Amino acid sequence: MRFYFRFKNTFFIWFFISLFAVSCGSQNKSKKIITNSTDKLVQNTTKKTAKKQAIGIAANRFDNYFPLLKGKVFAVVANQTSRVTITHKYAVNERTTGTKTDTLHLVDYLNRQFPKQIKTVFAPEHGFRGKADAGEHVKNGIDSKTHLPIISLYGSNRKPKPEQLKGLDVVLFDIQDVGVRFYTYISTLHYVMEACAEANIPVIVLDRPNPNAHYVDGPILEKEFSSFVGMHPVPLVYGMTIGEYAKMINGEKWLKNGITCDLTVIPLQNYTHQTPYNLPVIPSPNLPNATAINLYPSLAFFEGTNVSCGRGTEMQFQVYGSPFLNKKYNTFTFTPHPNFGAKFPKHKGKVCYGQDLRNHKKLNMLNLEWLIDAYVNTKDKSTFFTAFFTKLAGTKKLQKQIEQGYTYREIRKDWLRPNMAFKKVRSKYLLYE
Repeated sequence: MRFYFRFKNTFFIWFFISLFAVSCGSQNKSKKIITNSTDKLVQNTTKKTAKKQAIGIAANRFDNYFPLLKGKVFAVVANQTSRVTITHKYAVNERTTGTKTDTLHLVDYLNRQFPKQIKTVFAPEHGFRGKADAGEHVKNGIDSKTHLPIISLYGSNRKPKPEQLKGLDVVLFDIQDVGVRFYTYISTLHYVMEACAEANIPVIVLDRPNPNAHYVDGPILEKEFSSFVGMHPVPLVYGMTIGEYAKMINGEKWLKNGITCDLTVIPLQNYTHQTPYNLPVIPSPNLPNATAINLYPSLAFFEGTNVSCGRGTEMQFQVYGSPFLNKKYNTFTFTPHPNFGAKFPKHKGKVCYGQDLRNHKKLNMLNLEWLIDAYVNTKDKSTFFTAFFTKLAGTKKLQKQIEQGYTYREIRKDWLRPNMAFKKVRSKYLLYE
């Protein structure tokens, strides 16, 4: 019995050892599979976490571009959106310190960090501090705060001249874009890159999020309709940051004579094209909030018609209307008056009948229904479109389709295949998902 008991115990011991070994082996195999799955899960979680983390604006990534400015004479292309966040310590009392965060204009901060190295500030449409009307020529001058010379790139001089670039080692570009073809900051970017390429001066672009980067839509610009409100064969909404767009300008050889610019893009952190982003500073006087920026691609078509987009009110690009629309179907009214950003608004002092879109849900594609509906309900269709409409659309076809009674869906069918082709080209230059 004693032998049997020992044998029995030994049997059970070996049985459990074998079972444990098999179990461990299975766990090891499972662990390997889980590890692989976990790797993917970690990657996915990182992407999701990145979306939740604060976006790192390139202008705040001083370690990435300050070394490129050290010992250099440089110019800055900037406006009111060119802001940086500075965190510094201060004494609370003798034993403790606190931290304080301030926002400063990039040029103001760089002027402190690199004294006497900034030679010039180039200003786009709306000016260096962002106070000029849309389309208003911006004058050269001296900035009252930094005493730096300001050269306008909106007016008769849209491309930096060789004498204005003389003595520069590098040009720094930092302007907030909104991702729409006829928003002129990308045209300014083009001419800065072109002038610098001709003068063999490197360009550094500090990237910023595009609040309309979550979709690609609209007619592609036809070459014969190129202008300062549309220079490149891209859809109306192109779904790229300004840094990605700069890479595409270079890569597609859109600069004069196919030259390329010595380009460096300082990228964003924790950003994807689907990451929501509310601009901390308005990009221009008539885009006062996130709703206006989202509606802008769709409502700006009205700039080429006799319909007002709300300039001369506090609801710019959130409403539309005109004295000529049918009052029965357009019950919302507003009366434009001169104000900040609109000294001479369309239909000044006249009651406009239209639609209030301030509570409209966020758009993920262009909306042409408002434009079509306004055309259908206007009294005199012969005066509805102006010559500027074709420049904005980048094609004559859109106006003809609306005049011929095409529906929104029928019009969009013409965009789908060209936009798919554009997305393939676009993919070569993307820095973010």
